[in-house]
Amino acid sequence: MSFDSPIFLFFFLPILLILEAVVRPVRAKNVLLCAAGLIFYAFGELWALALLLASALVNWLLGLAAMRGARWAVPAAAVLNLALLAATKYLGFFGEGLALAGLNVNLPAILAPAGVSFFTFKGISYVADAHRSPESGTRSFFAALFYISFLPEVMSGPLTRFADFSSRLSERSRSGLDMAEGLRRFVLGLAKKLILSGAAASAADAAFAAGAALDARVAWLGAIAYTLQLYFDFSGYSDMACGLGRALGFKCAENFDHPYAAVSITDFWRRWHISLSSWFRDYLYIPLGGSRRGKWRTAANKALVFVLCGLWHGANMTFVLWGAWHGLLSALESLRVLDVKRWRTAAAGRALSRVYTLLAVCVGFTMFRAESVGAGFAMIGAMFTGWDFTHAGGVLLREALGGWTAFALAFGCLASAPILPRLKERLGGRPAVEALCYAACLPLFVLCAAALASGGFAPFIYFQF
Repeated sequence: MSFDSPIFLFFFLPILLILEAVVRPVRAKNVLLCAAGLIFYAFGELWALALLLASALVNWLLGLAAMRGARWAVPAAAVLNLALLAATKYLGFFGEGLALAGLNVNLPAILAPAGVSFFTFKGISYVADAHRSPESGTRSFFAALFYISFLPEVMSGPLTRFADFSSRLSERSRSGLDMAEGLRRFVLGLAKKLILSGAAASAADAAFAAGAALDARVAWLGAIAYTLQLYFDFSGYSDMACGLGRALGFKCAENFDHPYAAVSITDFWRRWHISLSSWFRDYLYIPLGGSRRGKWRTAANKALVFVLCGLWHGANMTFVLWGAWHGLLSALESLRVLDVKRWRTAAAGRALSRVYTLLAVCVGFTMFRAESVGAGFAMIGAMFTGWDFTHAGGVLLREALGGWTAFALAFGCLASAPILPRLKERLGGRPAVEALCYAACLPLFVLCAAALASGGFAPFIYFQF
C-alpha cells in the first residue's frame, strides 16, 4: 500500500481519520496510530513486518543499554542495523564484487522490504541519541515501536528524531486549522506525484529508452524530465507525509526547500532530502572529524560521506558514481577550487553559480537514473556531443512531448522554483487568497483521481531505496 493508491485514499485514510477523531484519550490514539502504521506497512509484505518488529525490539534494547551509559551499545546498533541493510540490499552487489576478484560465491538474492533503509537509520539515530542524552530514549517498547513504524514516515521518511517525535506522545493538540492545512498539503503532494511527476516520468522514460534515436535534444529532455520527476515524486511524498502527520497532531521533519534554486552543491544538500543530509552530518560526517581537522580532511570527509550516501540508495555503481560526483564537487567547493562564494559577489556570478549547480545536479541525476554505468555515460555524452540530430530523435521528441506533457514540464520548472511560495507569502493572510488555496484542492484531487483511474499509478521512486 502507498499514499497514492486507491485503497489508501478512498478506504484506509478516511477510516483512520474518522477513528482518530472519535477516539479521545491520547494513549488510545497512540495505540490506534501505531496499529495503523503496522497494518499499512504489512499490507502485502508480512515478512517485512517481522523485520521491522525485530528491528524495533533490538534497537529499543540497545537504547536501554545506551541510556545506562553502555559504550558498546552505539557500535552494536550500527553493526546490527547495517548488517540488516546489507543482507537485504547488497548481497548481490557483494557477489558481483567477489566475482570480479575471481571468487565465485553464490549469494542469495533477497528482495529488500520497502523502507528498510529508513527504519534502520532511525534505529541507529535512536540509540546514538539515547547514549548522548539518556532523556532522548524511552523505557517503553511501545513508544520505540510507534516511532519506528509511524505511518507517515515508515516507507520513505522523513527521518524525524525520536526526541521530536516523543514530545507529542503524552500530550498533543490539533486544531481544525491543523487538520485543514495538513490535508491541503497532502493533496498538494498527491498532485505533485500523480500529475507533475507522472508527466515528467513519461518523457524521461521515452528519452532513456531512445536507443538509436538518442541525440542531444533527446538526452537533454531525458535529463531535465528525470530531474523534475525525481523532485516532484519525492517532495510530493514528503508533503504527503508532513501533511498527514500534521493532520494527526505530529510534526514531521521537513525534507525540501526548493533545492533547484541552490547556488552551490553544498547549498543544494542543505535543501535536498534535508533529513537524510542531517543524518549523515550528525552520525557520520561529524564523528569522522567534520571540518575540525583542516581543509584536506574536511574535503576527504565530505567525499566519503557522499560516496556512502550514493551506496545507501542502492547496490548499483550508478548510485556510487552519483554520490562520488557530488562528493567531488562538494570537496572542491570546500577547498575553494570551485570558489562559488566569490562568484556570487556580482550579479553575473550569482547567475553563473545557479547555472553551475543546476547543470551539476542534472548531470548527476542522469547517471542516477541510468540502467548501467555505460548507459549513463552514453546519455551524458549525448547531452554534450550529440549534435548530429536524427529524424528518429525528432519523432521521439514530438511523441514524448505530446498531449499536455510539454505544458506539465514547463509548469514543473516554474513550480520547482520558489516563485509561487514567495507570491503566496506576499498575498498571505488575505481571506480571499486562503479560500482560493483551499478551493483549489478539490479540482486537484479530482485530477489526481482521474490520473489513478487512467492507469497512471506508479510506485514512489524512493520506495526502492
